[in-house]
This record gives sequence, C-alpha cells and structure tokens, in this order.
Amino acid sequence: MTNTTTLPNLLDDGDDNNPVINATYKLNRLKRTTFVVPIRGVTPLIVNRWSEKAREMMLAAQQTKVRAKKDPKDPVANFEASKYHLPDGRDAFPATAFKAAIVHASRLHEGITQVLVKQTVLVIGEGPDQLVPITFGACTMREDTPRNASGVCDLRYRAQYWPWSAELHVRCIAGQFDNDSIIALVDGAGIGGVGEWRPTSPKSATGTFGTFDVV
Repeated sequence: MTNTTTLPNLLDDGDDNNPVINATYKLNRLKRTTFVVPIRGVTPLIVNRWSEKAREMMLAAQQTKVRAKKDPKDPVANFEASKYHLPDGRDAFPATAFKAAIVHASRLHEGITQVLVKQTVLVIGEGPDQLVPITFGACTMREDTPRNASGVCDLRYRAQYWPWSAELHVRCIAGQFDNDSIIALVDGAGIGGVGEWRPTSPKSATGTFGTFDVV
C-alpha cells in the first residue's frame, strides 16, 4: 500500500494554509550615527602588542621541528615593541579592545543583549590596524613577573601610560541608542577596563589597570 501526501500549492495567492512565497519585500537602508565619547583613565593603561619578532618566532616554530633558540631578553626592545603606533607615529590602542569592553559591559544593563551590541555597535579607529589615538602624560617601562603557560614565572617588560585619555568614535544604527545610552555603555566598559591586567582579564583575579570614566 502506498501512502500519498498532498502538498499545498505554495504559489497560490491564498491564505494561512497556502502561504505566498513569491512576494517582493522592500527594505530601507539602515542609517548609521556616530557618537564621540571622551574618556579618561582612572588607572594606568598597560599595553602588550605582539612584536614582529614574536610573530616570526611563532611562524618559524610552526614550520620546523627544530625549536629556535631564544635570544637573551632585551628589556628596552621588549618595552618599545609592546607599544601600538599609528602610521604617523602617535601612540594608540586597538579600537577592537574598546569594543570588546563595551560588549562585555552590556551584561550590566537590562533590556539589551551582548549579541545585539556585538553586531551593531562599533568603535571606529584610525589607520590599517584601526587604532584609537591616546593622549598621555608619561610612558614608562614596567617589569612584571606573570606566569607563562607552563606555570613558570617570567619577566615581562611592557609600556604603561599614565595619566591617559582618549576620544572614542562609537557608531551604531540611528535611533537604536540615544546619546545617554551610549555614554552609559562606554562608562560601563570602563569598569572592566582595557589592556593588560584589567579587571575583566580572563587569566587574572587581581586586575585593576586600564579602567576609565567618561569625561
């Protein structure tokens, strides 16, 4: 015995039982708006850019079975390599780090989700690496002793900016957030901070650096 199923005619102009699939939808382009939000560091900003030398060593390790011999540490060279610079030489910090802080802080507010903020809110930087220029009083070399992946203490030499400030250009869909809401998001991001040893660092329970307020 053969079972026969009758399918609805999907091309009918029909009703609930005969949905139309050849409809034409008219969509309007979503307008964007950009908010300029000045921030000021509450605690020093520690940066740790991947140096070209570190990238080359990683690539070499992946292309050969012979482990490359490590050169002696050069504190000054490591300090200089840890900085981010725009093509014109200005010190800066990744716009993506500020966006990540905003997305993370969205959990502190009711009525919005991290997915919504991640997909629609951007922090616009400058140059090919999308960096945010930072203004600072002094840039000093830090010597810290974090633990590496094997649990052994290591000496790290990184740049620290203090005091520091920046101007964030935050872009979103027009009408999605008003000025006060964007300020609230950015200010909340400052609680978790950016950079090394920040409060939201996944590998540290003692971070206090890189926090900021909206001015």
